[in-house]
Amino acid sequence: MSALLRAEKVLEELKEKNPYYEKYASKIAALQQTSPEEFLERVDAAEKKKETKPGSERKYSELLNPKEKLETPAAKPTDKKLDDVMKVDLIRDKTPEEIKHLWYEYHKSKDVVAAAIPVEQYDMLMTNGKEYPVFIFPLPRSEGYEFIMLQFSGNTIHFTPLIAYQVHKENAPECLNIVHYTELRDKGIVLMRGEYDTQVLNPQEAQCLANQLQLYYCKGDKSKMELLETFNNRPDNFKHMDLIKEMENIKIE
Repeated sequence: MSALLRAEKVLEELKEKNPYYEKYASKIAALQQTSPEEFLERVDAAEKKKETKPGSERKYSELLNPKEKLETPAAKPTDKKLDDVMKVDLIRDKTPEEIKHLWYEYHKSKDVVAAAIPVEQYDMLMTNGKEYPVFIFPLPRSEGYEFIMLQFSGNTIHFTPLIAYQVHKENAPECLNIVHYTELRDKGIVLMRGEYDTQVLNPQEAQCLANQLQLYYCKGDKSKMELLETFNNRPDNFKHMDLIKEMENIKIE
């Protein structure tokens, strides 16, 4: 069958099946008459794209269903030790306020986010992290928002751009990991340190993610807890725009 005859046959099928045919009828017809080969190439490309589309546009439930084991480095918890950062023996006799001051001073010139949080807040974080081990946060960008996925693993929370996880799965690079050190919990504090990839995040963006972690997992806010529950237990009902609304509320507050 010649390209022209095949193009005429395809054109007839488009008239019958495509609801938008009338809107573009003149352009389609012109292309079919002047360049039937190009017309057929475009039709074939559209059909091929249609065949592959379902696999490329997956739901949150398919991508991040926490009921399925996530084969990532975070899947094998290995608690990090405070001695890897700072000698515990040298600060053991300090007061909580002195330790906080030393911790902030030590990190203020480094590409990290750091904090000293009350033990009660840490316990709530870990309790909620065990129940809701996976989530996503919206990160404001100049063009809108980028979604960052998090996963709890021992005393560490791993953050990865959602798009990177969708593409690379267990090989997706981290953009931030936040570690909580509990060696000084007898003093009523837990030290937090978050290292981030400066090629992906700037200091304000890393801090924004750390702040959202606290707001969602440590405050018991009803609307945020509902989002955590929906994402982890009923992912088909999860709507990312609800996260945006929460972010806008935070900005207003």
